[in-house]
Amino acid sequence: MLRLALVAMLAAGFQPASAQSLTARQQIAAAVSPLPDEYREGAEVRVLSDEGWQTIREGTNGLICLNDAPGDDEFHAACYHNSLEPFMERGRELRSEGHDDDTVRRIREEEARSGRLDMPEQSAALYSLTGPADSFDPQAMTVSGATPLYVVYMPYATTESTGLPGSAPRGEPWLMNPGMPWAHMMLVAPETAGNGD
Repeated sequence: MLRLALVAMLAAGFQPASAQSLTARQQIAAAVSPLPDEYREGAEVRVLSDEGWQTIREGTNGLICLNDAPGDDEFHAACYHNSLEPFMERGRELRSEGHDDDTVRRIREEEARSGRLDMPEQSAALYSLTGPADSFDPQAMTVSGATPLYVVYMPYATTESTGLPGSAPRGEPWLMNPGMPWAHMMLVAPETAGNGD
């Protein structure tokens, strides 16, 4: 079904829109697409520009959404609770300095355990959609063919403290990185989805 839709769009001359060619309204629609409907209107929205991440809409509900980064070969939008912002911001900062993933993890762990990096004191949600570059339809302002991922951060949680297994079949919750500052429950949807399906 997705393949047929792609063929039809290409035959009609469809080109995936870059972030620069989208209106602010379209960028907001793409950025908030991972969220449940009731959270979309109040989420803060940030887009990546030449100057870095810029806020194009202030939020009112404690959720931050990052729009799809331009120029790559996939669609990816993510939204998370603002209590995760120090952790997320530190990761972006370290990666912009050229650190690899292992170094980013090591530094953030050291800083979190020492108290220099604030982690949420409660559970905190993250929602994302990832799919082909043309997953977002700028005219309809909907997403299709992207895979949702739901994450609930529970700093320092373990399998024993939560009852969650350390792994599970796709579609079932499990605990990733137990005992770490960024321990989190993972739930990967069994099928692709989106707000346009």
